[in-house]
Amino acid sequence: MLSSLRKAVSPGRKGERATPPRGERQRKQHNLFDAAATYVAASVEDDQERMDEASGWVSPEALSFGVNELACRAVTALARERGQSPRTVARTLLGLSAD
Repeated sequence: MLSSLRKAVSPGRKGERATPPRGERQRKQHNLFDAAATYVAASVEDDQERMDEASGWVSPEALSFGVNELACRAVTALARERGQSPRTVARTLLGLSAD
């Protein structure tokens, strides 16, 4: 019994590895693109709980980068689909004049 307690209190001793709690083992690892896609989709659906969850998966800087990358890819795809410039598509999506 004392040996079990020692292992629990000082993991990593003598080459032993600490095993993560059961819930952590099954927890999905999220990358910044997964977080950005989930965050943006939740924002469109006005799902604040899901937005909060996704924003906790990565740092704020990483989430910002992912959302920016998603926006760039979406505008590029729409521009190709519509045969317009990315600038025109971006301005149209925001309700601005096409200047």
